[in-house]
Amino acid sequence: MQKITLFLLLVFSHTIFSQTKITETEKLAATCKVWGFLKYYHPKVANGDFNWDNQLLEVLPKIDKAQTKEEFSLVIENWIDSLGEVPSIAPITPATAVEYFDKNFDLSWINTNKLFSKKLSKKLQFIEVNRFQGVQFYIDGAEHVGNVTLKNESYLNPDFNDTNSKLRMLFMYWNLIEYFFPYKYQMGEKWETVLEKAVPNVIIAKDASSFFTAMRKVVSKLDDSHVEFVTYQSSSNSNIKTYFPADGKIIDEKIVVTEILGDSLAQADDIKIGDVITKVNDKSIKEYIAENRDLICASNEASYLDKLVKVILMNNLDTVKVEFLKDGKYAIKIMTWFDYHDSHRNEFKKGAQKKKDKFKVLENNIGYVDMGIIKTRHIPDMIEMLKPTKAIIFDMRNYPNGTYEEISKFLNPQEKQFAIYTRPDLSYPGRYRWSGGSSSGFENKDNYKGKVIVLLNEKSVSQSEWTAMCFQTAGNTTIIGSQTAGADGNVSHFDYKGFHTLFSGIGVYYPDKRQTQRIGIVPDIEVKPTILGIQQGKDEVLDRALLFVETGK
Repeated sequence: MQKITLFLLLVFSHTIFSQTKITETEKLAATCKVWGFLKYYHPKVANGDFNWDNQLLEVLPKIDKAQTKEEFSLVIENWIDSLGEVPSIAPITPATAVEYFDKNFDLSWINTNKLFSKKLSKKLQFIEVNRFQGVQFYIDGAEHVGNVTLKNESYLNPDFNDTNSKLRMLFMYWNLIEYFFPYKYQMGEKWETVLEKAVPNVIIAKDASSFFTAMRKVVSKLDDSHVEFVTYQSSSNSNIKTYFPADGKIIDEKIVVTEILGDSLAQADDIKIGDVITKVNDKSIKEYIAENRDLICASNEASYLDKLVKVILMNNLDTVKVEFLKDGKYAIKIMTWFDYHDSHRNEFKKGAQKKKDKFKVLENNIGYVDMGIIKTRHIPDMIEMLKPTKAIIFDMRNYPNGTYEEISKFLNPQEKQFAIYTRPDLSYPGRYRWSGGSSSGFENKDNYKGKVIVLLNEKSVSQSEWTAMCFQTAGNTTIIGSQTAGADGNVSHFDYKGFHTLFSGIGVYYPDKRQTQRIGIVPDIEVKPTILGIQQGKDEVLDRALLFVETGK
């Protein structure tokens, strides 16, 4: 009798366990994954035979009613069956020359998700094996480049009063990253964890502002300095932006003024290079650093702080309270900031700056090139002037103008490969292929024989980093400065009615497959500006480069 009772208890407990209720977030996260997988893998869905957004909106009420794993799996199974039979095809074998990069690729959830029945997992496995092999309906890849673009997507804002409408946009974006962001494997937080945290935030968002804040928090987790998330502002006065009349850099949890953007505006409040800002509207710079981490996307800390400066020095108010630190004493100024746009700010900036030289010869026969100004048409004159120098300093603490090829021909004695790439395989979404590379230089016995020095910092992003990789092949190149932005690769842009966003579209690596994303270009000699150095008008990075030319160390 005791054995029978024990047996019945075991059966009963097993039944209760198997019928345990599942949470709303678990259901929705799993549905998001299935919906995205079918979108790019199911032959009929990926071909555009269904309105896939409507399909999601129709299935979500059924998902909402499912209370157990069995009920959830049955809803998904019936949904898949309603799409029609998936024909069994011959095994898909990649070309022998294809080398996959699989750090991003992971469909293990098909077998491990605790909400899936064995039958459901087998259905999804079968679809993977017999996946769509035509032209994708929802995604496209630029020829020869590889970064993806959206097509046939709904770009309209969600209905902020409709939970399922909001979830549709979250699911669309999450799966875009899941399958087509080349650096997903480098995120600091697992992408599926980001989804689980985002679902409840999106559900409770009641208006555009709260919804886009929730989405901004999702986007920030890409840890990619290329990423921006810009919402389109209305014409109301509450959205007018005002600006501090100078730019700055965060050092030791303070903002140091590094550049005057409008001389007349700065003079009105006696703002000078080297001034130290400790608070804006009674909030310390340290507090700004802490509270914006989930709202700004950056590959590393150096890039994050650089982006944060723009946030702190921009406001919605005309009158702003700013605390300064000078000679050990704190002083508060009530400043008037102005609502001039970026185009106007550039005009102010031009008026505040002295004209810069594209290239010049410094003391001791050392050449200097400002890579942010010089253009291809200037290279012949640059070569003629700087070829006799003993060293050339290429200042790339800026964004170059596509001059890498002509300069590398001058620097390199022969053609050398400096970068290789990973690009998405649209026939197997989520997988990436090693695909081609870039070379520079040519057989040139008359190449530059002096030292080559490249100056970099957190403002060196994308083309700056890629160009630095190119110049490193010269063999006599030394990188001096600090960590770069760590965002390499062509950018993929996505424009919606309510917001615009972008991310690094292809993977960029050194020829030996060392990564550059998040790490950036590692300096041979690390130098960071100091508050005192800025106040004294020094360029400590350039000074260190000049010392290296003379001493070799």
